[in-house]
Amino acid sequence: MKTTCIPILFWPFFMLLLSDESKTSKTEVKCNFTEKNYSFIPEDINKNVTILDLSYNQITLNTMDTSVLQIYYLLTELYLIENNVVILHNNSFGNLSNLKILNICRNSIYVIQQGAFIGLNKLKQLYLCQNKIVQLNPNIFVPLKNLKLLNLQDNMMSYIDRPPLFHLELIILDGNPWNCSCTLLNLQNWLNTSNVTLENENITTCSYPDILKCYSIKTVPYNTDCYSTFPLPVMADLYINFQSISNSTFNSSLKNLTNSEHEPPGKSWTFLVGVVVTVLMTSLLIFIAIKCPIWYNFLLSYNHHRLEEHEEETYEDDFIENPSALSQIPDPISEDTTVTFEQLNSFAVDDDGFIEDKYIDTHELCEEN
Repeated sequence: MKTTCIPILFWPFFMLLLSDESKTSKTEVKCNFTEKNYSFIPEDINKNVTILDLSYNQITLNTMDTSVLQIYYLLTELYLIENNVVILHNNSFGNLSNLKILNICRNSIYVIQQGAFIGLNKLKQLYLCQNKIVQLNPNIFVPLKNLKLLNLQDNMMSYIDRPPLFHLELIILDGNPWNCSCTLLNLQNWLNTSNVTLENENITTCSYPDILKCYSIKTVPYNTDCYSTFPLPVMADLYINFQSISNSTFNSSLKNLTNSEHEPPGKSWTFLVGVVVTVLMTSLLIFIAIKCPIWYNFLLSYNHHRLEEHEEETYEDDFIENPSALSQIPDPISEDTTVTFEQLNSFAVDDDGFIEDKYIDTHELCEEN
């Protein structure tokens, strides 16, 4: 009797669950806008849409498109196949908390910002195939707590670290130029130890080095140097830091290219102007020093000194022995260039034939007389 009463008691709850499922199936709204040549996501779509297909258009998924997407918060599937998406900006799908399938294949995506997938807590399938992704920081997948399928087929990646996806069941990585060096060892260990299935494993092979081209990234043999020289945790941390720095640098350079017309000149221009001003000022000082040698004449005036006693006697003897020295003195041409014998020497010849030394004390002469 008790066993028969239990199903009767829970029967209303089962009926409510069935009615809810029927309501959700009945309220499923599909909107197909493929090949409409749209450049923007239209705003006049039914607000209750759950499956939206905007494939084969010209949508770039810019800030205006992301703001329009916030209106359709009931979306469970979104298809943007073969559009003109280049960058996945932060919070591009922030209000789509019910989204389960997101397909952005066959675009030109090469930059995925750190918070591009914030808000997609229920997302189960993510398709990023056939894009131009070169570097991918695995931390962008952190908000995807329930992701089960990740498709990164046919991109331009040579390395990817193990993504922090604990519920992932299937990953597709073929069509990328994988570099099977020691840096890929961490990914290989994750593929071999986790429950993740690598689809198309036989064709997911190494592109270089040449000696490993025939190996799958899951079975490529690594030598002992990869384990001994670079321990796995240290190697992974170093490469993650390198990836984050390079990704941020790449994003900032891309931002500078796109917004170069609106940004003020940076510090490099200030440094360049300072160098140019310094060079000009130095050249001007050198020019003034060469063309205006007043300072040279000023210093030259301090080179004269009085003749000492023994210098006077030797100079006097030389002058008496070589009277022709006066003939070697050039003729006066102008008052400015005339140099007299009296200006060159500190003594002069008197009429009495004696040399008057103005440094001899007159009192001593009187005493001698």
